[in-house]
Amino acid sequence: MNIEGLRYARAVSQTKSFSAAARAYGVTQPALSNGIARLEEEWGLKLFDRSPRGVRPTAHGARILPLVERALSALDSVSAEARRLADPAPETIHVGVSPLIGPELVARAFDAARALGPPRAVVLREADREDLEAALTAGDLDVVLIPAVRPMPRFQHRVVHREPVVVVDPSSTIADTPLELEAAADASYILVPDTCGLTAFTTALFHDRGLPLRRYPGEASDYRVLEEWAGLGLGAALLPASKVAGTHASCRPLVRSGRPVEIRYEAVWSRDTPLTADLARLVSLLATEPAPPDLPPPPLSPSLGQ
Repeated sequence: MNIEGLRYARAVSQTKSFSAAARAYGVTQPALSNGIARLEEEWGLKLFDRSPRGVRPTAHGARILPLVERALSALDSVSAEARRLADPAPETIHVGVSPLIGPELVARAFDAARALGPPRAVVLREADREDLEAALTAGDLDVVLIPAVRPMPRFQHRVVHREPVVVVDPSSTIADTPLELEAAADASYILVPDTCGLTAFTTALFHDRGLPLRRYPGEASDYRVLEEWAGLGLGAALLPASKVAGTHASCRPLVRSGRPVEIRYEAVWSRDTPLTADLARLVSLLATEPAPPDLPPPPLSPSLGQ
């Protein structure tokens, strides 16, 4: 059984796309497709169905892909432990954070690093999501804390924090009252370049519900400008609650079917480093909720509070 074929299948399962999975692994799409086809031929099973709406597991795929995830996780654990024994982990952990990450989560990362055995120092770097992904891939960062908006199948993932989303809309005269997503679709939204992850989150939020996303024709430089522009009356702004600096009569919690819409932040780290075990422990200390056992990363569509 070809292990790369297993990894390709896991990547397609996570990205819901053969082309995205191939980009994640740095191979051509035909090479990835052929690797999965060899698996399917060996097993006598079809793993995926393709349609205009994307790629979905077949009934057989839905049964076997979680087993593939467990098998690969076990193999990664063996490799990581061997590397840890052969090459002791460094004393410093390099952590990348998105500008959307709040100081509370950063402080928890420092505390978690000190709680490791032995304790580790943390070197922090803030950058947009795309720059952090590149640095993680290059090995310049050990773990990144970013919005969970796009799969990175070559890496380990775990959601470590959630927060509610609010709509700042100067055209609204109702304060604090929850705003249903369907009603929120009537506004025109100011967006930013898709670098920090907020625009990807906003786009998925509306499109996953089959709602139009009405865009202001201009574009703000980064999320920090959204609130100011909304205050000028240019349009509405969708923001994590912690990123709203001022007090607005027009700032309303966003809900879907009465339940809060939340943005999720995840820790992403390499499977291929002597620090793997320490990073998994650090992320476990960071997380505010237990991880589901032996499951792939959660779906990337916007989350609802429980």
